[in-house]
Amino acid sequence: MYDVFDVHHHVGRAFDALGGELPSEEEQAAFDRIELADRLHIMDEGGVRQAMVIPGHGYLRPAGIADTRGVNDGIAAYRDATPQRFPVACGIVEPGHGHHSYAEIDRCAGELGLVALSFHTRFQGVSLDSQWIVRYLDRMGQAGLVPIIHAMDDTPEEALWKLATLARAHPDLTIVALDAFGGFEATRQCFHVAELAPNIVWDTSLSYNFDFIEDFARRFGADRVVFGTDLYSHPVGQRISHLLPQIVASKLSDEDKAAILGGNARRLLKVPA
Repeated sequence: MYDVFDVHHHVGRAFDALGGELPSEEEQAAFDRIELADRLHIMDEGGVRQAMVIPGHGYLRPAGIADTRGVNDGIAAYRDATPQRFPVACGIVEPGHGHHSYAEIDRCAGELGLVALSFHTRFQGVSLDSQWIVRYLDRMGQAGLVPIIHAMDDTPEEALWKLATLARAHPDLTIVALDAFGGFEATRQCFHVAELAPNIVWDTSLSYNFDFIEDFARRFGADRVVFGTDLYSHPVGQRISHLLPQIVASKLSDEDKAAILGGNARRLLKVPA
């Protein structure tokens, strides 16, 4: 009934930064095949037609910006290999690379054709209100890239008040916040931040149910909510978010449900028809 688009699919080995054993080239190739098959199966079983893919932020980077460039090349290739399911992709830049990231922002927008850049500062060694991120968002606005901001309020690096500060510094730039509904107190804070920063759009990932988000959509408009699952398929994920059937069963209008489940994200990310 609804053409579902998921804004929050991570691609990559989730545990490298936690000391996981690094695979050989043969093992990595096998992992990649299984990972894609698992992801598509989860999407099909859950009723999700398309998704935006985002690299995992736990990648190792002993070579600095060269590793980041490799991650961005990889996510563009992942998109290009299965464009009917992953029509758009999101990259990463690291605040720790300072002014060197400006060229990578431009390359992501131009050469790679990415539509967004993601920040997950608990993995990036800075706070969300870092002046480098403020400057990067200025450059991203010029390049037409959408900022994707992980905002898990239970970690000080990603506190919601810092998200509000960042958004208010860029009032003409639409920001997509991920993971913000991950707990009761954080969810209540989202209502306050949404009033302060009307340029933030919020994904549904990590919420334990849709009830509060339904209230949020009624108060601020369904255009402020997008469907996201934080799917990290093999070997972590097994199923699509439990929220999808709750959204369908909610008392929102069919028009609002369609907007949340795909229309808003496709418009914001300029997803090809």
